[in-house]
Amino acid sequence: MRSRHKKVAVAMSGGVDSSVAVALLQEEGYEVIGLWMQLLGEETTERDPSFHDAHRSAKTLGIPLYTVDLRSLFQEKIINYFLQEYMSGRTPNPCALCNPKIKFGALLEKALELGAERFATGHYARIKWDPNAERFIILRGIDSAKDQSYFLWGLSQGQLSRCILPNGGLTKGEVRKIAQKRGLPLSEWGESQEICFIPQGDYRDFLQKRLKGKLPSGGEIVDKDDRPLGRHRGIFSFTIGQRQGIGIPSRQPYYVLRIDPTTNRVVVGAKEDLFAKGLVAQGMNWVSIPPQQKEFRAMGKIRYRHPGDLCTVTPRGEDECIINFDEPQEAITPGQALVLYQDDVLLGGGWIWEVCGEQGNGRHRDLRL
Repeated sequence: MRSRHKKVAVAMSGGVDSSVAVALLQEEGYEVIGLWMQLLGEETTERDPSFHDAHRSAKTLGIPLYTVDLRSLFQEKIINYFLQEYMSGRTPNPCALCNPKIKFGALLEKALELGAERFATGHYARIKWDPNAERFIILRGIDSAKDQSYFLWGLSQGQLSRCILPNGGLTKGEVRKIAQKRGLPLSEWGESQEICFIPQGDYRDFLQKRLKGKLPSGGEIVDKDDRPLGRHRGIFSFTIGQRQGIGIPSRQPYYVLRIDPTTNRVVVGAKEDLFAKGLVAQGMNWVSIPPQQKEFRAMGKIRYRHPGDLCTVTPRGEDECIINFDEPQEAITPGQALVLYQDDVLLGGGWIWEVCGEQGNGRHRDLRL
């Protein structure tokens, strides 16, 4: 059966997932074009390994590949955000911001300019029209080990109306088999590294090079009762739950509990002090449901690899809510994303702003409206 939509643009990273997305769409009868985002670097695209793989896949699949230069926007919206969050004592999640701003934002707009009616990526998630709610909803990918719906909570209904996620109903193993059958590269660009603009994985070195002369000076490391234990070289070197690299000798290991940019202090304590039952999330985007006004139950995830836990959600205005988990959660981290689900449906998400509730013997304010 020929697709109702004739032309679709696919974001091609050079990896197996986006290449297979192209192949699946071709089988459905779409006319497909590929878009490769140039996000970094000053050299020509031909010297970029991911471009090389994307070009090879496009050639194998018989589609044109367009380079879209988004370096300036990526610097402004993603890298600058990343730097500012660490300067503010928070731990950023650039992928959750990049999707609505860059990939499903600027790149989608370019796709429409090129005459595409729809836009597709290789994400392991699903998009479905709900006739009862009269809106598009996001669902988890079939492959629970590869599900990437967590990173899509920031998308709008307008963006979802244009999007197709061909891989959402497949497992990773099935995707790789399709790639092998079509003679496509099996590289994992965009998946093998956590932060695409820090390929070596050392974010501290990245911060020091980018913010040379602007990083805050060192300060105190204190326990939860404000007793000095030592000194640090900068709050940017720490994240909640960190154990290694604190540099304070102790019979029992210390963990980073809080980072206070106002006092330039890092608060450390025992592992049990990392647990808390609540948080405040701001910048909420309700994806699959309208903005909520009444308290409801959901499954909350506080980071990508978090399995999720049952919680009570209390909305406070359209873009803020208080989350009270049934069980204490380890290392709730300001700056990371809270994403809410009911079964497979992604309800919405926002940015963790504050940790609330009792946390061991630590000092977090009570969880109240």
